[in-house]
Amino acid sequence: MRSIPFSPPDITESEIEAVAETLRSGWITTGPKTKEFEEKAAEFFGTPKAVALGSCTSSLELTLRILGIGEGDEVIVPAYTYTASAACIAHVGAKIVMVDTSPDSFLIDPDRVADAITEKTKAVIPVDIAGKMCDYERIFEAIENKKHLFRPENDIQRVFNRVVVVADSAHGFGSSRHGVMSGGVADFTAFSLHAVKTITSAEGGIATWKHHEGLDDEKLYNKYMVYSLHGQTKDALHKNLAGSWEYDIVIPGYKCNMTDIQAAIALVQLKRFREIQGRRREIIEMYDKAMDEIGIGYLHHVNDDFVTSCHIYLTRVQNIGHRERNEIIDRMAELGVSCNVHFKPLPMMTAYKNMGFDIKDYPNAYAHYKNEITLPLHTKLSNDDVKYVIECYKKVLSDMKLI
Repeated sequence: MRSIPFSPPDITESEIEAVAETLRSGWITTGPKTKEFEEKAAEFFGTPKAVALGSCTSSLELTLRILGIGEGDEVIVPAYTYTASAACIAHVGAKIVMVDTSPDSFLIDPDRVADAITEKTKAVIPVDIAGKMCDYERIFEAIENKKHLFRPENDIQRVFNRVVVVADSAHGFGSSRHGVMSGGVADFTAFSLHAVKTITSAEGGIATWKHHEGLDDEKLYNKYMVYSLHGQTKDALHKNLAGSWEYDIVIPGYKCNMTDIQAAIALVQLKRFREIQGRRREIIEMYDKAMDEIGIGYLHHVNDDFVTSCHIYLTRVQNIGHRERNEIIDRMAELGVSCNVHFKPLPMMTAYKNMGFDIKDYPNAYAHYKNEITLPLHTKLSNDDVKYVIECYKKVLSDMKLI
């Protein structure tokens, strides 16, 4: 019996040597490697700037804070997502407004976004599940149609003069839609570089934005720097220049900077991205062919309009409930194959239940959840491993008389 882990990182000797080189350099916190990664990431996304931070969650939260969103404001988010998408709203003191997914998609329903916009709405956080980018054209259309309700409360909100789109593209590093990279579609975008993502820095995240008339990109970048380092006017790199120790604290800020150790890993991973994505795409093609043969639904990663980051492989077994789904996962584990679920909707979680959310109000999210199974997808899989996963999946579904 094989042992197939769900999502180990793809670390080579190149990443190991890059970390060793950084450790030997004497500079291991935020410094030259981090700045280099930010420059190369912005070039990759086609955005004016990229800010390397400690996580996607901190990228989302700092963006909301820089937009001046807080108590009395509302932010729209899908019910079908990981907690980070909504927790950042709670962290800044705003009201979480959850909406359902589209009936035929894992992604947020633009029509429900339109219905949820009020005079208090300051932002919407669409989530690019599995790296598949949301229908941003329809989301922006919904926002434009409700533009008359928007009440800006500070200078940056007045620049947009409408609800701001802050994409949670934790899964979407390298995804594109209609030829435009994630990072260049929403007003702001947050990415994850967590260990299980398509590329990683062990832990880490990126905040970026597309240029908007009236935005000073350099000033905005510096604001992220201040917010991410306790409100300091200088980072460690500049404080350590000879005679340059003095700095000011302009806000009681936060601590979520990326280190040069993390950036060293990320720089190598960025160079390898197309190779990594390409191998994942090969595996997806094998899965797609098998799912078509046995009649199992799945999230599509590639067509003429989009290409995802190829992060995770979501399948749906029709006409079953969550108990049967869990039994399938247990049986796969007995055969040595580790599977997962993306996602258990937030209204089913204790923290959000305690806020008054009820899964009964999100029927589409529950319908997607109850029969979703995520198969292993990573570059450590050989073709024989992929075939074994498929064989096991077919066997379990057949034994349970589901195919």
